[in-house]
Amino acid sequence: MSLKQKTRELLKRREEVELGGGEKAIEKQKSIGKLTARERILSLLDKESFHEYDLFAEHEARDFGMETKVLHGDGVITGTGTIYGAPICIYAQDFTVAGGSLGNMHARKITKIMDHALKMRVPLIGINDSGGARIQEGVNSLAGYGEIFFRNTLSSGVIPQLSVILGPCAGGAVYSPALTDFVFVVENISKMFITGPEVIKTVLGEEITMEELGGARVHSEITGNAHFFAMSELECFDQIKKLITYIPWNNSQKAKAFPPKEPKSNYKIEKIVPNDPSQPYDVRDVIRAIADDSDFLEVQADFAANIVIGFGRIKGDTIGFVANQPLVLAGVLDCDSSDKAGRFIRYCDAFNVPLVTLEDLPGYLPGVDQEHAGVIRHGAKILYAYSEATVPRITVILRKAYGGGYIAMNSRHLRADFVFAWPGAEIAVMGPEGAANIIFRKEIMGAENPDEMRKQKVKEYKAKFANPYVAAAKGYIDTVIHPEETRKLLIHAIEVSKNKRVGQPKKKHGIPPF
Repeated sequence: MSLKQKTRELLKRREEVELGGGEKAIEKQKSIGKLTARERILSLLDKESFHEYDLFAEHEARDFGMETKVLHGDGVITGTGTIYGAPICIYAQDFTVAGGSLGNMHARKITKIMDHALKMRVPLIGINDSGGARIQEGVNSLAGYGEIFFRNTLSSGVIPQLSVILGPCAGGAVYSPALTDFVFVVENISKMFITGPEVIKTVLGEEITMEELGGARVHSEITGNAHFFAMSELECFDQIKKLITYIPWNNSQKAKAFPPKEPKSNYKIEKIVPNDPSQPYDVRDVIRAIADDSDFLEVQADFAANIVIGFGRIKGDTIGFVANQPLVLAGVLDCDSSDKAGRFIRYCDAFNVPLVTLEDLPGYLPGVDQEHAGVIRHGAKILYAYSEATVPRITVILRKAYGGGYIAMNSRHLRADFVFAWPGAEIAVMGPEGAANIIFRKEIMGAENPDEMRKQKVKEYKAKFANPYVAAAKGYIDTVIHPEETRKLLIHAIEVSKNKRVGQPKKKHGIPPF
């Protein structure tokens, strides 16, 4: 066979394999509003940057009629490419081929590209769209999942791992996304659950739809399993592209610096936070008043909204923001918000992203429900994460800092590098009203006019503790600043902290309060 004939044969084979499950299967995929696996990769990556590997891989199963079946690419596409010029490794399960089911070769293709990503120290993106383990391959399918989970764990904290749920992701398959750094979901397309509606109906007798059980909104708003929610696949890909610009390729680097930009003029920081400590405001506006070009990429925006986390830039450098949100539950810490913040803090620490904490909270959320849900254990996670973090850590106390919440939100006592406070900051064990009722109970109860006495004692307590100067006098706060000075001082603090080095006790690893 001549070289020309061999080339024609190669092109013919490529064309056949690239059709995946065939035209009818592709039409069915598109009829329900889904792109094909190949279209997804090409839509996400830079134009003409994708290079596919193991295109001609085939399954090796020989039972239950599998020996006669041809599964092009064995239901998964793998390769490398770039996003805004940054190299990445990627795989996308192809639902048109045997429902994207995971067999031995399918898993080997995924683990091969995972190994490549770790070796080359580049981000890994996995697009999940699969009916689950391939039953015909028995324990080989389960072994494949185990190999994937192991590599997810091995790569954790070394390279960024992104999971995109663009179809069903059920049973054991859900644990790979759960082990990665960021999970993206799309309305009406993403489905994640351990046991499906049929099993729940059989075992519990309850009727439930896939969307109600594990749809995109469920995981964005209730479980916290998803970090980004989109209304379409293309919007989801835009979110991924934006995130990639904020994070480094691996844990030995820092995120790419961008040209500095001043915040937009319509965000006036001194006008955002009300003087009345009982009045709410949107802390995201404070972040936008600080961040370059007022650009802020929020993470888990719809889950545990009483705390805000996400990425911005200050003077061109990526910063991780953690901020109490007074608009929701007065910004208190609870089980979910502690988990949310703690995980994000650890991500930033693993990938050399400095942390800026904006504090305004009345403490931890009280109540039987929270106590029984384990607020002690969950609340300890944020304490652990901050205490362990060695990246530059700066805190700005905007208003309230009461009780254990004051300590948890990156206080000097957890070895914050800089702690600043605005003039109206209130730092105390608890709010003035509650404190006065406890400290001066006898005097209030014994007064001729208890209400008037209570007001007097609240005023007395406020004068002594509801200001930042007591903490500043003891060195717990580095300086009291005007709100307008916040960005300037953050720029300086981050610059000073760039070469920070922290010695840690020798140990295998700590034991977080999981």
